[in-house]
Amino acid sequence: MVKPGTASLQRRVLRHWQLYLILLLPTVFLITFNYVPMFGVQIAFKEFSPVKGIWGSPWVGGKQFDMFFTSPFFWPVIRNTLILSVYALLIGTPAAIFLALALNEVPSRRFKKVVQMTTYAPYFISTVVLVGILNIVLSPSTGIYGQFAHLFGIDQIYDILGQPKAFSSLYAWSGVWQETGYGAVIYLASLANINPELHEASRIDGASRLQRIIYIDLPSIRPTIIILLILSVGGLLSVGFEKVFLLQNTLNLNTSEVISTYVYKIGLVNTNFSFAVAVGLFNSVVGFVLVFATNLLARKYSDSSLF
Repeated sequence: MVKPGTASLQRRVLRHWQLYLILLLPTVFLITFNYVPMFGVQIAFKEFSPVKGIWGSPWVGGKQFDMFFTSPFFWPVIRNTLILSVYALLIGTPAAIFLALALNEVPSRRFKKVVQMTTYAPYFISTVVLVGILNIVLSPSTGIYGQFAHLFGIDQIYDILGQPKAFSSLYAWSGVWQETGYGAVIYLASLANINPELHEASRIDGASRLQRIIYIDLPSIRPTIIILLILSVGGLLSVGFEKVFLLQNTLNLNTSEVISTYVYKIGLVNTNFSFAVAVGLFNSVVGFVLVFATNLLARKYSDSSLF
């Protein structure tokens, strides 16, 4: 005998089967690529051998984590990762907000579309091409920067790509150029939902454009800013591997070695898969804690939060 609740569920599924069919593919994708791989997390607690497999490899407990925490590279890698992440976050978020607010005030729709397309286009450039552009421009020997220096008779050229102190700025500001236009789109969508009557009333009261931005636009997009900030804080230790690895060289290695590149070199190149999974698990746990902590702070000190 079919229970009444089960029968009602079956009728709803049959009535809206098209929607459930559309939902099936992303659900299978999510389970296959996000949940099934979690089975391999146990490698972090084993001395994994491809010959013996996951089940046949011996259990070593927290040995891989001890190797990472006691490694002389632990604190330099964590420090470099945090510096790059926080630097990029502190200049990337305000840049996207400023661009969105500026575009929102542009009266000409044609000019607004041109600027938006121009700033959004770099987002579609691959990381390899972006690093290639940086080398073409900043190379001291063959780049535009080096050729101009030789043109004016300068022999001792400051090697920007090889300077350890310049690496964080190079990484962060190239990210601003590539990703600000994309980030501004999200804030522009929030600004579009603001009631125009608020701006009309403020104009009648004599409010300037700057005052309208401060007291109307910014409070209206504050929930979006907080949610995106929470998500960004959760990824502080997940600095992109490609751009960092491609910009690395022997001269700037002491400031450019981050968690992702360290795991690649020690864990994958040297086939120490257990170590690589252990560091990845540590990274994920820290990100999880940061998301919850930032969300709690946002919920405590504002009226917006992720959950």
